[in-house]
Amino acid sequence: MAVTVRVGRATLSGLAYVGGLARLGGRAAYFTFIGPFRGRALRLERAVHQAMAVGVEALPILSLITFFIGVILALQGAYELRKFGALHYVSSAVAISMTRELGPLMTAIVVIGRSGSAFAAEIGTMKVTEEIDALQTMALDPIQFLVTPKFLAMFVMLPCLTTWADLMGILGGALFGVTNAGFTFTGYLRATLDALYLRDISSGLIKSIMFGMTITAVGCHEGFSVGAGAEEVGRSTTAAVVMSIFLVIAVDLVFTALFYFLSPK
Repeated sequence: MAVTVRVGRATLSGLAYVGGLARLGGRAAYFTFIGPFRGRALRLERAVHQAMAVGVEALPILSLITFFIGVILALQGAYELRKFGALHYVSSAVAISMTRELGPLMTAIVVIGRSGSAFAAEIGTMKVTEEIDALQTMALDPIQFLVTPKFLAMFVMLPCLTTWADLMGILGGALFGVTNAGFTFTGYLRATLDALYLRDISSGLIKSIMFGMTITAVGCHEGFSVGAGAEEVGRSTTAAVVMSIFLVIAVDLVFTALFYFLSPK
């Protein structure tokens, strides 16, 4: 009986958490896309500032990681493909793996570590210091004031970062292809373009948009859920990272399955 009670409570808690994320994400989307037409102006300057922090400042570490991922994919693919004399398929394996899966996923993980945790820490600190209460006292909606700029920045920058990550991963594969697989650089890029279809790139970009919305919702929700004390800010930051990674993987699974069943035969 105790086991079923714990399972039931955990299930209800999980559903309530997802409901809270959906409610917060829905309100942020409303203020982003509908609010400006109903007299609720977007804080574009703040959104640009967030976009710089989320996107531009993440480029160096994202470039390095995805470049190495491209090299690793090429090495692992070549290890098996050379057994069948099919080393020329390395470019296809790297390109499809990066655009469909690893590009958006690695981008999301980097952004979670840099920005998702920062969202939780920023809003959590504001709640502990009663700045959230001050905003409400001044008749300012905290979600419109704090979450909407982050939501808009992530909505725009995650696909951009994913595109860059795909490119860097392909260049990492090209390094191996040129040095060890008998490709020329131009030939490698041509083989990559021949292997890719529009659906490979578009599926990764759609995933990246959903990842951005998920990361924003989780980070801000954990920030708003902070209790009293500085220790709670650290707890919420840790929870934001863990839950974001879990939910990003879950969203990735759902959309990968969806694209698989909807793809042409």
